[in-house]
Amino acid sequence: MNAQAQAQPRTQTQAAHAPAQHSHEEVRKHLKVYIGVFLALLVGTGITVYAWTRHFESVKITIMVALFIACIKAFLVAGYFMHLMSERKTIYAVLLTTAFFFAALMWLVVWSRDQMPWGTAYQSGPNSEHVILPK
Repeated sequence: MNAQAQAQPRTQTQAAHAPAQHSHEEVRKHLKVYIGVFLALLVGTGITVYAWTRHFESVKITIMVALFIACIKAFLVAGYFMHLMSERKTIYAVLLTTAFFFAALMWLVVWSRDQMPWGTAYQSGPNSEHVILPK
């Protein structure tokens, strides 16, 4: 490159397409985090295998332990390897949108409960007989 090209400031598009320059310390810091997460996942896998060999008092406790371990491992994978820890605004926006539509759909289900089509049968309770609506 000549001196004139080096002296000109970069435009925004040139800066966006320029290769990222990371210092050796930054790379080393991120590498330590990824290795730590990998080791935590290995420990989590070991705990999963150990929990599989244990006999718990009930199926509920077994499911709770399995889901607890799985949630922690899923958080580590999604948060660090998928870089979701640094995208909080996007995650919260998607979460709020999902919660809104979930609440709207549940409201529609509750609202339409009394509007069953004529001639259909539904059960009003676990031990009750089927009720057929009149035509």
